[in-house]
Amino acid sequence: MKMNFNLNLVQSQKLVMTPELKQAIEILQFNSVELNDFIQEEMLSNPVLKNENQPNTHGEEQPIQPVDHQKTLDTKEIFDKIDWKDTTDEYRNERYSRYQGDQDEMNYDNFVASEDTLIDYLIGQLELSTLERADKEVARFLIQMVGDNGYIDVPLNEVADRFNLSEEKVEDILFFLQSFEPQGVCARDLRECLLIQLSNGSIVDPVARDIVDNYLDDLGKNKLSKIAKALNVDIEEVKDAIDTIKTLEPKPGRMFASLRSVRYVTPDVYIKKMDGEYIVVVNDTTAPRLRISNFYKKMLTEADVNENAVEYINKKLVDALKLIKSIEQRRNTIYRVVEAILKAQYDFFEKGPVHLKTLTLKDIADEVGVHESTVSRAVNGKYLQCPRGLYEIKYFFQSGVSSVYGDGVSAESIKTVIKDLIDNENPKKPLSDQHVSDELNKLGIKISRRTVAKYRDELGILSTSKRKSY
Repeated sequence: MKMNFNLNLVQSQKLVMTPELKQAIEILQFNSVELNDFIQEEMLSNPVLKNENQPNTHGEEQPIQPVDHQKTLDTKEIFDKIDWKDTTDEYRNERYSRYQGDQDEMNYDNFVASEDTLIDYLIGQLELSTLERADKEVARFLIQMVGDNGYIDVPLNEVADRFNLSEEKVEDILFFLQSFEPQGVCARDLRECLLIQLSNGSIVDPVARDIVDNYLDDLGKNKLSKIAKALNVDIEEVKDAIDTIKTLEPKPGRMFASLRSVRYVTPDVYIKKMDGEYIVVVNDTTAPRLRISNFYKKMLTEADVNENAVEYINKKLVDALKLIKSIEQRRNTIYRVVEAILKAQYDFFEKGPVHLKTLTLKDIADEVGVHESTVSRAVNGKYLQCPRGLYEIKYFFQSGVSSVYGDGVSAESIKTVIKDLIDNENPKKPLSDQHVSDELNKLGIKISRRTVAKYRDELGILSTSKRKSY
């Protein structure tokens, strides 16, 4: 065996992930809210970065000019060659041309009035009750366990152990709470909730009570004939009882739903129609508009600044410029991707969801000239606001089936047709999946019965037997 040292020259290819590239990839996949949080953190660690709307404490702040959509910012080669002392006044008279709304004005529409929650409402009734003081403590604990829908999800034996009481005593207190308003509150399941309403209300229907008590599962499966046979009553009586059950509230706590729990989606991109043409506008209002601090640029020109301070400021200035470049590249990439989607799905924006076409990440990647993973990051978790509503950008990437005309039909278009067919069916003779498949084939859409069943389930539409009205 030959054992010695040799020096060989080998040529190979490999991908090197620079810190700048990693940052650009990370920023690209942020949605508007995540980007805002990320920028806020960067501003805390980099004093050179300033918000355009931030009060000026050291002198006039100068913004960074935004990049044109059709141009790519390339500053990598000059990062190490920048002499910041010679460029302190580079951005002195430049301002953003983007629209800035009256964000600092106080708008009373943004204030939410004080609201009573379900728990507050129940505790108010408890305080006015004649329950003994010790029992009130148990009742107050049970009320704290009530969920948003009005149900209690805590084992009574655990409550009994906590307060050193018998389980029967705790159940008596629970029954007392179940007499509170709204009717059906503090139930442990749907069956108990409906029975409370049938017992406490003015409704007297023994058939309805029997159905809820013993045949709730059969009712959910629309097995009316089985219920009528088991109760030895006419099917018309079962239908009347079901109409009574439909008047009950399955979620008594939802009337206390608060506006504070509403979550709003902030669009990352807008598509607007102006003068008959669609334009793409990337939402820049959610994140701070960054600028370079003129105070730190002026520090470089001062004679009494030591070398360590100059080195630190130069490093932070370079980091700030890299961050601004990455943000602008994100904006440019999202713009180009959405512009390609608009071109591919133009019929959707003009005519509606029925005209959605099949579209893949590769189609857009080829159109924009980037990798599929870049398109995936650009659309991940982001939303688009257009004249037809608010959509997740992923919505426009559709799989589907072929048609007799040779082009693809998107799954969303097929679902829309299926929903229209079922909405217009005869309730006494609902359409079967095979019948729906035949109707779609007549329209030129090649689709099997199993695919129809799959799309129907995704739409949340019940099967034929469960949709049938007697």
